[in-house]
Amino acid sequence: MNEMAREGSVSALLVGEYENDRVLVRDVFRKLGWRLFEARDGRRAMAWLQRHGVQVVIAEGGPAGAGWLRLLEALRDLPDPPQLVVTSRTADDFLWSEVLNCGGYDVLPRPLNRDEAERVIAGAGRQFRSLRDGLAPAGAAGTAA
Repeated sequence: MNEMAREGSVSALLVGEYENDRVLVRDVFRKLGWRLFEARDGRRAMAWLQRHGVQVVIAEGGPAGAGWLRLLEALRDLPDPPQLVVTSRTADDFLWSEVLNCGGYDVLPRPLNRDEAERVIAGAGRQFRSLRDGLAPAGAAGTAA
């Protein structure tokens, strides 16, 4: 069994179109025994999240960035806010800094890399569980826990 699968199951909501990356994300979740749900846009995602909980939200971030930021603000109103991972074809230091400073968990560059996606999503799941259980945070994104 994969080490990440032993660490704890992750449930996530994938928000956006994701074209070719959707297949990779579905495969990662299937192989690790994690649960993946999907919504095409932020409005549908929030409607779904009002009724169901997940540990991680994976959302597209573009050059404008307004979509992920509005979503992050809406996630804060949930009883157990999930960790937000932003993905972007234009991922750079500025976006990464902005996501972290606004309270997101991390940024994944697209096209997605399988190993990096597994690592970041598993870390976001650990962070969610630590915050939910009132424990010290599992470690900042990009650092060893």
